Amino acid sequence: MRENRIRSIWKAGGAVVNGWLAIPSAFSAETMAHQGWDSLTVDLQHGVVDYQAAVTMFTAISTTDTVPVVRVPWNEPGILGKVLDAGAYAVICPMVNTRADAEQLVAATRYPPLGSRSMGPIRAALYAGADYAKHANDTVVVLGQVETQQSLDNLDAILSVEGLDGVYIGPADLSISLGCAPTFDDVEPPVAQAIEHVLARAKALGKVAAIHNGTPEAARKRIAMGFQFVTIGSDAKLMAAGAQQVVAAMRAGTAPKHASGY
Repeated sequence: MRENRIRSIWKAGGAVVNGWLAIPSAFSAETMAHQGWDSLTVDLQHGVVDYQAAVTMFTAISTTDTVPVVRVPWNEPGILGKVLDAGAYAVICPMVNTRADAEQLVAATRYPPLGSRSMGPIRAALYAGADYAKHANDTVVVLGQVETQQSLDNLDAILSVEGLDGVYIGPADLSISLGCAPTFDDVEPPVAQAIEHVLARAKALGKVAAIHNGTPEAARKRIAMGFQFVTIGSDAKLMAAGAQQVVAAMRAGTAPKHASGY
């Protein structure tokens, strides 16, 4: 069974540096994977990626040691099983608001007797090895997103679910839920307090805390706080930012001259 480097990094006391993929392209996924990310998350919730594109992106990521992760569109057993069968080594699930939500998530990502996942790792066995089914329950990482007031109210109950590796904070949705402006890094005081609370409770209950960030500077601060999984930007935003820099450099000092009229 191929190791899950996410677990290896955590075991060594480190933090996982995770990239984000919203573009449905195997080539862009492969290009991102070759840049040295610890893991890359294919976003099936808010990206424009469908399942077939995700499979090709997992295959492209597999040309490197980068760990393939997926954010599923919802807490639904069918899609959770399919992305794992396709070779995802970790799943991030949105809107885990109750203990029952967390239990459903864990059950869908674990083979019996620990869960209800159906057997059929059609590509996962190619990626991970012939003994995938024997070790999958101990290898696949499962993170539930905490992004609402309801999830904060039920936080300890969610964190106490066996088989849930940790919680992933979505600052933008959490901000909206708390009546604040949606943002990643410069969150308002109520959101900052909620983030610190989630981190403290996760640590107290032996779980990993993960969070989405807009910049490397913010992600480094989160690691210093104790977060063990940080996401920075996305392929789409990085492409746009790089293009903006090039265009701005070309435009600087090259404003068009006014026509003389003759």
